[in-house]
Amino acid sequence: MSIEQTLLQRCDSKCELCSSDTTLAAFVVPPESHTTVDTSVMICETCRSQIEDPNSMDVNHWRCLNDSMWSQVPAVQVVAWRQLKHLSAEGWAQDLLDMMYMEEETAKWAEIGMDDDEEKPRDVNGVELKKGDDVTVIKDLPVKGTNQVIKQGTVIRGISLGNDPKLVSGKANGGQSMYVIAEYCRKK
Repeated sequence: MSIEQTLLQRCDSKCELCSSDTTLAAFVVPPESHTTVDTSVMICETCRSQIEDPNSMDVNHWRCLNDSMWSQVPAVQVVAWRQLKHLSAEGWAQDLLDMMYMEEETAKWAEIGMDDDEEKPRDVNGVELKKGDDVTVIKDLPVKGTNQVIKQGTVIRGISLGNDPKLVSGKANGGQSMYVIAEYCRKK
């Protein structure tokens, strides 16, 4: 029996996340790269497109995780946990996340796959920083190439993001635009 046939049999020909029975395909759960029964889930096109492009996410579609998070299949648990983590700002998603249980090895797998989030600038508390946010500097920072120091408590308004996820830029005290290491800031 092929991997796809085995997956279809495991999921009773329904999406393992939302139970849809249309346009199913195997999805390899990152960071894995090879399609196997243990590293893949059978999902519909709607779930796939929203996983691959989080900007297209329909929050209400993912209420289906209330059921699928209890799957005994580790790959399904990993995908459900990651989606709930992405939606954790929603009260219902955080509640589900708080209830969810995974074996230690499965939890590690789920967290490894979230490393993509490391590519986003985060403040000292791990909060994602976005363009236009206001931040407060948490310690005195010397400005490279000058005698200036950005003092602790300085507010940088309307930050910009560059290619380096460790840096944000903005103007402190109405002065020149400068780069600041994101982890030395706290989102206001």
